[in-house]
Amino acid sequence: MLAEKGLEFSQSVDPPDTVCFLLPSDPASIRAGLMNLFSLDLLRPLTEDSLGAVQIVLAEALNNVVEHAYAGLPGMIEVWVTLRDGFMFVRILDDGLPMPGGAVPCGNLAHSDVLPEGGFGWHMIRTLSHDLTYQRDGLRNLLSFCIGVDYHS
Repeated sequence: MLAEKGLEFSQSVDPPDTVCFLLPSDPASIRAGLMNLFSLDLLRPLTEDSLGAVQIVLAEALNNVVEHAYAGLPGMIEVWVTLRDGFMFVRILDDGLPMPGGAVPCGNLAHSDVLPEGGFGWHMIRTLSHDLTYQRDGLRNLLSFCIGVDYHS
């Protein structure tokens, strides 16, 4: 596995449309990892709207891993991003705690007078992505989803 080999951020040569990176589970590393991802040539053809959607979904998903799967404890997050045929396919793996109930939260919006922790994040993830799946494989979490993207003309 990538995490076991201690590999860091890299743009894959084969296939060239895939990037994988490994991040420590803390907010500063998530920000730095996203900045590195968005500086790669792979994402340059995407429109600003597509980049915005991708940034929101990735930031929310990765911050959920930091806050809930690892609950502030140290750990690593493995991220695979593939850009192909108008879609960004994302896989996020971690060794943290499993999702409550073994499933992705439903993401319903809370009433505006009640602002629960995490009340909007899963709603945004579900709104901006599709084919959202979660599975627990042994001690690992795997969250995967797809985001439709547009390219500059």
